[in-house]
Amino acid sequence: MTIAQPLATIPDVLRPWLAGVRTMSFAEPPEGTFVQLPDALTKVVLRVTAEGQRDVLAVGPRVRAAYHEGKPHISCVELRLAPGTSRSLLGVPAAELVGRVVPLDALPGGVARRFAREVRWLEPRTALPRIAEVLPGLLTHRTDPGRTALLRAGVDALSVRLDRTPAQVRDVARELSVSERQLRNLFTDGVGVSPKHYARIDRVRTVAARGGSVGWSELAAAAGYFDQSHMTADFRALMGVPPRSYFTDRLPATTPCQAIRIRRP
Repeated sequence: MTIAQPLATIPDVLRPWLAGVRTMSFAEPPEGTFVQLPDALTKVVLRVTAEGQRDVLAVGPRVRAAYHEGKPHISCVELRLAPGTSRSLLGVPAAELVGRVVPLDALPGGVARRFAREVRWLEPRTALPRIAEVLPGLLTHRTDPGRTALLRAGVDALSVRLDRTPAQVRDVARELSVSERQLRNLFTDGVGVSPKHYARIDRVRTVAARGGSVGWSELAAAAGYFDQSHMTADFRALMGVPPRSYFTDRLPATTPCQAIRIRRP
């Protein structure tokens, strides 16, 4: 089982807009199954294929895991957009991209197309310095600071942290002085999924990252589950197998990466 790990530190100038960066380059197929975890955040991916094809793609939130056969001679850099960044860069609310892969130059508005032109011919492994030069100039003054700060406070409160369990949606809404409906609207526009669904994905990602390092019951409590059976059911629903099967490489059948359809609006 292969899960690509973040290989790049986010430059300070990009921190207002990016939640993470990872680069991947495979000269040979990665060993075992290549796992794409559920991810509540939208990504922009610069990808160069074995045939030399270059794509700049918006990859919307993925609500379930995907398992692929690794492919050789592929290089890419993946930018995980911070909550509230999608509309500013891509011209659409995050909810419109859930489960979709769309070329940036097919999205509405000029910002996405300009960014695609700037990065398309970069080499993914060395693209980050140029991205750090280009992206801030495209996005400065295009976000609503108050709305973005409110959304990110909600995301932080619902996320699993080592020093605390995540809060409940109703408590987050009360703490932020908004209704649960307003919080849901914030998340739908700026993240793409509801607060409850965001929290569910974040918990499962935590189990996938920390499983095996602590006992199951302890991990379930730390991730905010009612109990271990709740954790197992949630994990199975999003990952396709229960935790014990996942961590012993008893995984669902793989699908080719080419099975992901690039959809134009």
